[in-house]
Amino acid sequence: MEKLEPDWVELVDSIGNFLAPSMAKDHPNLPVVKAEGCYYYGADGVKYLDFTSGIAVENVGHRHPKVVQAIKDSVDHLVHGPSGVIIYESILKLAQELQTILPPKLDNFFFANSGTEAIEGAMKLAKHVTKRQYVVSFTGCFHGRSIGSLSVSTSKSKYRKYLQPSWLTYQLPYAHPDYLPEGADPEVFFPEKLEKDAATLFKHQVTPEEVACMIVEPILGEGGYIIPPKAWLKKVREICDRHGILLIFDEVQTGFGRTGNWFAAQTFDVKPDIMAIAKGIAAGLPLSATVASKELMSQWPLGSHGTTFGGNPIACAAARASLAVIQEEKLLDNTQAMGAYALKRLNEMKEKFPVVADVRGIGLMIGIALQDVETGEPSGAKVMEVLNKCLEKGVLFYLCGNSGEVIRMIPPLTITKEQIDHGLDVLEEVLETV
Repeated sequence: MEKLEPDWVELVDSIGNFLAPSMAKDHPNLPVVKAEGCYYYGADGVKYLDFTSGIAVENVGHRHPKVVQAIKDSVDHLVHGPSGVIIYESILKLAQELQTILPPKLDNFFFANSGTEAIEGAMKLAKHVTKRQYVVSFTGCFHGRSIGSLSVSTSKSKYRKYLQPSWLTYQLPYAHPDYLPEGADPEVFFPEKLEKDAATLFKHQVTPEEVACMIVEPILGEGGYIIPPKAWLKKVREICDRHGILLIFDEVQTGFGRTGNWFAAQTFDVKPDIMAIAKGIAAGLPLSATVASKELMSQWPLGSHGTTFGGNPIACAAARASLAVIQEEKLLDNTQAMGAYALKRLNEMKEKFPVVADVRGIGLMIGIALQDVETGEPSGAKVMEVLNKCLEKGVLFYLCGNSGEVIRMIPPLTITKEQIDHGLDVLEEVLETV
């Protein structure tokens, strides 16, 4: 902060006077004046390498020229819908283009503004179609902070404090490695455990005939970047099929190339009935979608769900440009290559530094779990120490996990080997000092 101009210092110091602390007190509250590609430009004159992508949003990099041009062209013609009252080219063409990259028959869209809205829509659709009352989610998943989505979010209890919903939801354990007995095969153990846990839930708490849907993050996001075995997700699908339960994938964070495929559903070869997509869809503009088959969506009549701002024409234009960039620049291939390279380097650091408890990831969705070396306990304090020291050296990481014990590495999919090396060199220098 010492390098900031006086006007900036005054603004930052007064932030609590006009922005809610729940919004404005996140880490690291970095004052910036510009973003470009994989970088933020700070108000202090420092260029920061961004390993957060605006929390998995800027998949094609900040202010990609093709996205910026699409936004400018759209503003020249149309700023606001509302979809349904009027109809416009960008929303129709975006829907057509999304059909080509999603799993088969996930081809009908309700466009909204945010991930939590997409989750709300997914659960409302499932309840409307099945005429069933209850939702089952998985412990540790994060699905949003509106009351409906919060009812199935269990990544941190503080998110639900004083806000427990007035309707019941049920939870099953996620395939978390903490549950895995030593020497057990996760591809065998976790599906068998899920079968038993689901049977217990259905026997003692809720009958399967009352469950409208199961909702799951195919990769645990805010809850710690946990990657489940493929066989476990297939078992979730199997249990849903057995009982006529709809399966919802929350792909808000995993979508649009983050795992090295367009969606994690393709990475794990498991097709849900409904998907919630957002974040990376429109390169930083507010846009999301609840996605299902035409067969399901057609049972959701006019007026049963709605939006004023969802599917904004400018956001749809930005989304179309973003999809084109991912294809033209072969960013799925780059994500796979750069993700593998980063994991290799990080696993070498794990062998070198006892503070690194675990490294896990798929594509450019990578978690680095830190621990207290003496106790072996997860350490959010160590993560904050590392994040702050990396920031001092011009590299921005973020955190996740139940106690903030995991460093999130989620750079734009445009990241180069040289940029990964620079960021990980800084991380290694900092780990030397922790």
